[in-house]
Amino acid sequence: MQLDHSFTVPAHPDDAWKLFQELHRVAPCMPGAVLDTLDGDSFTGRVKVKVGAVQMSYRGEGTVTRDAAARSMLLDLSGSETRGAGTASALVTATLTVDPAGTLVRVRTDLDITGRPAQFGRGIMTEVGDRIVRQFATRLEDLLRDAGPAASAVHTTGTADTLQGRRATEPEAIDLGAAALPVLLRKAAAPTAAVLLAVVMIHALRRRSRR
Repeated sequence: MQLDHSFTVPAHPDDAWKLFQELHRVAPCMPGAVLDTLDGDSFTGRVKVKVGAVQMSYRGEGTVTRDAAARSMLLDLSGSETRGAGTASALVTATLTVDPAGTLVRVRTDLDITGRPAQFGRGIMTEVGDRIVRQFATRLEDLLRDAGPAASAVHTTGTADTLQGRRATEPEAIDLGAAALPVLLRKAAAPTAAVLLAVVMIHALRRRSRR
C-alpha cells in the first residue's frame, strides 16, 4: 500500500534539514511513538495504537539513509506486535523542498501490514495517515519555533540520557478508532441510505395497497 502526504513548516529548508538529522529530537513529534535506542543510522523504538477498546503495541527497528544534496531521507522500518502475530514494515521517503511558506515536506510511504489493522483497507489507512501527519507537522512546527541557536548542541549532548529516560516510558497510544470513524461513517452512509430508501418504499407500497 502506497500513501502520499505533504505538509509545510515555517523554516528555511537548510534549517529544517539540519533538524531532520537529529532523530532523537524529531521522533517524539510522531504520535504514539517512542525512540528507545539510536546508534548512528540505526535505531529501535516502540509504537502503541488503539482501535476502540483494543490496544496494540509494536516493537521494531529501522535504519535511515540520507541524501544531503537532494535533502531527502529514506527510513527502512520493520516491527511486530508485542502480544500478537501482526507485523508492519514500511519504506518512508521524506523530501524537503523550498516553499513560499518555508519548507515543503513530501512523504511517501510504502506500507505492508498484517494482523488486525490490515482489515481497514486503503481508504481508512489514508485517513489515519493524514491525521497522524497533521499532528506530526504541528509538533514539528512547534519544535522549530521553540528551538534556539544552541538547541542542537544541548540536545545532542544529552541524547543518551534522554533515550534512557524514554525507554522507561510507555508511548501514549494513538487512537486509530477515532481517526477512522469519519471514514467508517462515510462507508456506511451509502448502505444506510439504501436501507432507508427500501423502508420508505415498502411503507409507501403498503399504504397504497390498503387503499
